[in-house]
Amino acid sequence: MTTKTPRQSPKTADSPETGWAPEMEELQFRRARAEELGGAEAVAFQHGRDKLTVRERIDVLSDAGSFRELGKLTGKGRYDEHGRMEDFTPSNSVVGYGRVNGRKVVISGDDFTIRAGSSESTVSDKWVYAERIAHEYEMPLVRLVDTAGGSVKLLEQQQATKLPGYARWPSISLLGKVPVVGMALGACAGLGAIKVGISHFSVMVKDQGFVFAGGPPVVKQGLGQDVTKEALGGSRVHTRSGVVMNEARDEQDAFEQVKRFLSFMPPNIWETPDRIASDDDPERADPELDDAIPRDRRKVYDPRAILNRIVDQGSFFEVSRRFGGSVITGYARLNGHAVGIIANDPVVKGGALTLQAAQKMARFVDICDSFHLPVVNFVDQPGVMTGLEAETAGTMSAAIGLLGALEQVSVPWCSIIIRRAFGVGGGAHGPKHGPEGRSLNYRFAWPSARWGSIPIEGGVAAAYKKDITAAEDPDAFREELEAYYHRLASPFRTAEKFGIVDIIAPRETRSLLCDWVADAHALTTRQTGPKRRTMR
Repeated sequence: MTTKTPRQSPKTADSPETGWAPEMEELQFRRARAEELGGAEAVAFQHGRDKLTVRERIDVLSDAGSFRELGKLTGKGRYDEHGRMEDFTPSNSVVGYGRVNGRKVVISGDDFTIRAGSSESTVSDKWVYAERIAHEYEMPLVRLVDTAGGSVKLLEQQQATKLPGYARWPSISLLGKVPVVGMALGACAGLGAIKVGISHFSVMVKDQGFVFAGGPPVVKQGLGQDVTKEALGGSRVHTRSGVVMNEARDEQDAFEQVKRFLSFMPPNIWETPDRIASDDDPERADPELDDAIPRDRRKVYDPRAILNRIVDQGSFFEVSRRFGGSVITGYARLNGHAVGIIANDPVVKGGALTLQAAQKMARFVDICDSFHLPVVNFVDQPGVMTGLEAETAGTMSAAIGLLGALEQVSVPWCSIIIRRAFGVGGGAHGPKHGPEGRSLNYRFAWPSARWGSIPIEGGVAAAYKKDITAAEDPDAFREELEAYYHRLASPFRTAEKFGIVDIIAPRETRSLLCDWVADAHALTTRQTGPKRRTMR
């Protein structure tokens, strides 16, 4: 599998009269060996599994001709008894920086063709150095992960072991400075799983990427469980566990998703996202929005269709769809400005704030706040998920964590309440005070909106339980009470007391937001820099 193309090793200079020609020859020899990766047979094996090599991946991700490699000569040389080099095996990581859609980005990739990209057989200082460049030069970082993880064979090579960890790896502090992307392009075990997960955006290729703390052999030995790598750490598992955000059809799709994510991000926390010219009229008013919310409160609707009618056409990019599905998170543009988008999905658990949804929303809020993206929340929140399963899972604790994340937000925020906002979950529609007591939350509502401590139906059932039971026609009496309280809960009564900034026709939403977002982005330019906290 590791056969290399035969190549004559360079001659070593024996006298000063030869000049530097031998060293130049050796330089070219070592560079050529590095370009060959693990050799023709190993590359063919990689291609045979429909996988690109690490160098091919870098070419797909980066703009043509822009990648500048660092540490190309890192590896292991073989020498004769006189100290003359006979051969050279490159390190199984390729690092450097290039441009992605014109923006300079640090790229770090595993080479699976050499010892399956094992983290224990690489030169760790090399990839750590690349990440330190991203940290200190404040450039986005993309990790191309394809590694078998640790190997016990390192013990034999070094005649010793090491304490786990990399003292000079700024893994967490990176998250508070620059956008970080983790791509699961093959097996990502141990350290590989961490590289994928410690990121602001992660994506794994369906039926090709696998993420786990320990692979099937480790699980078999430690727990006695026979499990396939798909069942243990495939995309069906980890896009639902929250470890990885998105699934990709293939590697090309994965790289396109990474490029889209980076397009919404600034290079670092000291800058703001770029505005992209849009030909979508900011005053566009879609009349179909006016009837998007069914009058029958038992009926659901398609929230993504609503979002796509409001944001710049074709700009919505969803993340973490399969995790915490009752809440939708993603990025979009309004008149060319990048924003974070949150919405409830009534199709999934009625849109309730589940444990996973609270965790998902808190993490998304942190990302938007770190990189100065104003947030728009389209609210249809019936409240924190109830029931035995939700209570034993500690859902309320996650909801409280979300409230903490919201109160630390310093980016402008706009809540559009389109249907429901009840209880603690409804209260998590946006920040109330913000850092240093500042409230940056605009609050608007559609005529279909209702809010309160608890939903009317549940409140009537609890408060009038005995009266309803004793009534001659319990159902009719209950419906009469519900109708009465719904009249009292009209959003127009709240607007009379300025409890909501305004009630708008749904078709007016895009115009309102496109006007707001220009001021919001102007404000964020004066609030750049580090936060008191990084990703929690």
